[in-house]
Amino acid sequence: LEQTVSGTSTRRGLIKLAALLHDIAKPKTKALNDKGRIRFIGHPIEGEEMAAQLLKRLRFSTREVKMVSSMVKNHLRPVQISPQGQMPTQRAVYRYFRDTHDSGIETLYLSLADHLATRGAELENDFWQYHISLVNYIAEHQKKQEVIKAKTKLVKGTDIINRFGLRPGPRIKELLEKTGEARVAGDIRTKKEAFDLIAKMIKNSGMEKDK
Repeated sequence: LEQTVSGTSTRRGLIKLAALLHDIAKPKTKALNDKGRIRFIGHPIEGEEMAAQLLKRLRFSTREVKMVSSMVKNHLRPVQISPQGQMPTQRAVYRYFRDTHDSGIETLYLSLADHLATRGAELENDFWQYHISLVNYIAEHQKKQEVIKAKTKLVKGTDIINRFGLRPGPRIKELLEKTGEARVAGDIRTKKEAFDLIAKMIKNSGMEKDK
């Protein structure tokens, strides 16, 4: 957490900044549902943009803006990626860190802080212990997935291009991303299985070979 991100900003400092801003869009999104209960639908998404604009005006660096706005956007994500009381799947963990990029661990800490601040004196110990276990589980399995991803990839972009007659471009990156996700999730383990999956994705998406 003491790692410098940009200038004098550390990861710890940016978590605190995200904590200050994480509910910035609640006043804008406040509404009553049909039962008369207050809801703040979409406040993380709205808050992402509001936080980004504010930090840009304050001359924060691009990386700082991206990290803080990502934490604001995803601060509810850790407790939403699996049914309550259960641990998330490997695929859900993979997608969480794919979407949170450089601020995945920091967002987990923000999630815990938000829980404590929201519950206050009404904190339920069982739910709190579950939240701690959930955060630990996500962090530990991210480490394991990093080990898998660090190993030689089953297929490379050139493999896909040569095998399926596709041109370089965004769709190659998309196929590699989904293949990497499937490997981490344990759905594929060999190069043949990777090619079979890619062939299926190409067929389902209607991709045609480039001429």
